[in-house]
Amino acid sequence: MSYCVNCGVELDASAKRCPLCATPVLNPNEIGKLSEAQAPFPVQKGQVEPVRRKDVGILLSMVTLAAAAVCVILNALVFREHMWSLAVLGSCAVLWMFLEPFVIRPGQSVYLSIFLDGAAIAFLLYMITFLSAGKEWFWELGIPLTVFVTVMAELLTFCLRRLPRSFLTVSLYSITAAGLLCTGIEILVDCYVTRAVSLSWSAVVLTVCGVLDIAFITMLSRRRLRNSIRKRLHF
Repeated sequence: MSYCVNCGVELDASAKRCPLCATPVLNPNEIGKLSEAQAPFPVQKGQVEPVRRKDVGILLSMVTLAAAAVCVILNALVFREHMWSLAVLGSCAVLWMFLEPFVIRPGQSVYLSIFLDGAAIAFLLYMITFLSAGKEWFWELGIPLTVFVTVMAELLTFCLRRLPRSFLTVSLYSITAAGLLCTGIEILVDCYVTRAVSLSWSAVVLTVCGVLDIAFITMLSRRRLRNSIRKRLHF
């Protein structure tokens, strides 16, 4: 029993065309024997030309630039109460800088990319200062935090690229970086807010990270234990 591929009506075993919509009745196994003109669909497979990274980069740049320009124009001509367009301008710069290594220069050094990302975030924070009461927070908190996070990202990237890398070592590097990052952030915030260092939540994070680090170091130093854990966790 067969049915029309176009309208779904039941077909006779000897039917050559659908009695309802006149669609030709073809055996799927014999379509390959038909000529290209007789086949109900193209026999030869085509290939779509891949999109070039340069074209994607141009599109991304133009869209980002257009969004920033439109916001600046609206801010200058219509919504004049606050300089909100500067925050949008900084956000567009951060977005473009984050995506630039992937679509425009994929061979760019990862260390340079992290540095440029940090610079873009600092630029965004500076744009936000025009919307705030002052710029003290930018120099005393914004810049130190940005520099610290950028340096930590650079160090973690260096460890992941240059030092021995496995599931255990990557976990060790990441957990250590997370503990140091949380501690550094709380120290910088405390220095800005209270002018005194008093660890609280970051001490808990650092303690947990320290315990996990000891566990990972123990596993890495004992080959038998390391192999046993690898077999049981399948990594």
